[in-house]
Amino acid sequence: MSTANNKPFLFPHANSTVLPDPSKFFSSNLLSTPLPTNSFFQNFVLKNGDQPEYIHPYLIKSSNSSLSISYPNHSSNSKVIFQVFKPDITITSSKKDSQKGSNGKHVISSYSDLSVTLDIPCINTSFFLVRGSPYVTLSFTIRFNNNQAWILYTSIKIKLTHSRSEITSEAFSGNIRIALLPDSDSKHEAVLDRCSFCYPVSGDAILREPFCVEYKWEKKGWGDLLMLAHPLHLQLLSENDLNNVTVLNDFKYKSIDGDLVGVVGDSWILKTDPVSVTWYSKNGVKEKHHEEIVSSLFKDVEGLNSSSIETTSCHVFGKLIARAARLALIAEEVFFYDVIPKVKVKKFLKETIEPWLEGTFKGNGFLYDKKWGGIVTKQGCNDVNAEYGFGIYNNHHYSLGFFVYAIAVLVKIDPAWGRKYKAQAYALLEDFMNLSTSLNSNYSRLRCFDLYNLHSWAGGLTEFADGRNQMGSSEAVFAYYAAALFGMAYGDAQVVSIGSTLAALEICATKMWWHVKKDGNIYEKGFTKENRIIGVLWSNKRDSGLWFAPAECREARIGIQVLPLCPISEVLFSDVEYVKELVEWALPALKREGVDEGWKGYVFALQGIFDKKVAMKNIKTLKGFEDSMTNLLWWLHSRG
Repeated sequence: MSTANNKPFLFPHANSTVLPDPSKFFSSNLLSTPLPTNSFFQNFVLKNGDQPEYIHPYLIKSSNSSLSISYPNHSSNSKVIFQVFKPDITITSSKKDSQKGSNGKHVISSYSDLSVTLDIPCINTSFFLVRGSPYVTLSFTIRFNNNQAWILYTSIKIKLTHSRSEITSEAFSGNIRIALLPDSDSKHEAVLDRCSFCYPVSGDAILREPFCVEYKWEKKGWGDLLMLAHPLHLQLLSENDLNNVTVLNDFKYKSIDGDLVGVVGDSWILKTDPVSVTWYSKNGVKEKHHEEIVSSLFKDVEGLNSSSIETTSCHVFGKLIARAARLALIAEEVFFYDVIPKVKVKKFLKETIEPWLEGTFKGNGFLYDKKWGGIVTKQGCNDVNAEYGFGIYNNHHYSLGFFVYAIAVLVKIDPAWGRKYKAQAYALLEDFMNLSTSLNSNYSRLRCFDLYNLHSWAGGLTEFADGRNQMGSSEAVFAYYAAALFGMAYGDAQVVSIGSTLAALEICATKMWWHVKKDGNIYEKGFTKENRIIGVLWSNKRDSGLWFAPAECREARIGIQVLPLCPISEVLFSDVEYVKELVEWALPALKREGVDEGWKGYVFALQGIFDKKVAMKNIKTLKGFEDSMTNLLWWLHSRG
């Protein structure tokens, strides 16, 4: 990714009192490069490092000189689904190596997009935890009282003894592979046996071309490599030539993300449909509606006043400037080139953005954190709760995505300004969009985007028993959409490509896991019957409630998965049948007493996709809207 003068801009260095010390769990050789702040193994490096992480298909927990493996059961009702950790196998040593210490602390010695190597020095053991591997790495079957069958494989012969609750081996040096037998069918055991000689030790995800991700694993041993694909993998694999892999449709493990299906092959190619990133709506606005939009536009532009903004939160501030930037693009789309609105929007954006880039914003400002390799704020350096946890890397793609969008629009209408602030602008982008830590050693690689799950996480450096989480799927889509527009504004084809690709993948994942269809089979029937959209999606849980509202607030659940309305929303909600199901599910909730008017507009916005006339009538009744009324009118009048 190019930057001004090819030197990444660094804001003043931070001195945070709230960030954890990475040296506690990362090996010393990793501390010189930016570390991940939203990784799939985050719980292994926070606090005591003893909360479980979901590494498909197992929950893995490391503590007390041991590592426990759980093939989790599901617990569900109409409001929540979660996986239950109950250790099925615990691996430890009866004799600790006193030379290596006996505190049982594990160390992360290496990691990649698809894997992490976890060492427990006091028992001289390294675990290659590769995402999607049915093995966690003798040959016989052990059947437990819970009717589970686990198969153990060793690289050399080993002598085992066992009691009702414990299996013990003699001294051993080599590799052990453990896999749950997902079905009593002998065909499943035969597959595990046949592929047991080849095991992955790490895995990389490579973005070589637009709308394409390649998985490549470093493997040892010989024979066929067996991995597991979740439903979105299978969807994106099915679009391609499958000559290089074999999908074992009958070989399945259960998962909160849907069935994990066996795939044999050394590498995978995942391709999504291209997404055309544009500044304006696909169909445009008919001329007969221009006058109404322009009238609203004048009112909203007149209300822009940089000195009247009271918030100092970068997240809330970012929303406000992105909302203002939308006004400039709407004016262009309806061919309203009157100089006053455009000049006023440009003036407002300059006055609001420049203090953040120059370090003169009163009450807050961006800083660079060398410890984890990213941007934090003055407020966030001393308060974990400030700005929704921005200082501990929560919501970075959301908050900075709004800034990136506003900057992209300003660069589009004022290229000279863009040249002046290019280095600072790229710094904000690279905090969550850096693709290579070797080329840009100041920022973590794709801070929020998970290249195995194929969507983002928002949780940052926070320990949760249920792992990573993300509430606002649409804000994540918007962040990468904004990045692509940023690339267009600066003429940077690489940024356009990466932003468009991540936006397309985020959309696919949102449709797969956040959008709950009536006839969907990803989730349990009781949950599916009562829900049409997820509130908060966790790596180990699905919650119908929101961080700020209960499940009954269906209008808020929709709003947080729709905002902000923009051209990419057309792609996110392209399934008209699902949109109709969603709106019909939400409309009765709007009759509750005390419903927040600000969220209603998003329900009506989606209603406009299939019934524009009724939706238009409904928005006329609104006493307020979370976004600008101009943007809502633009959305409805640009529906087909």
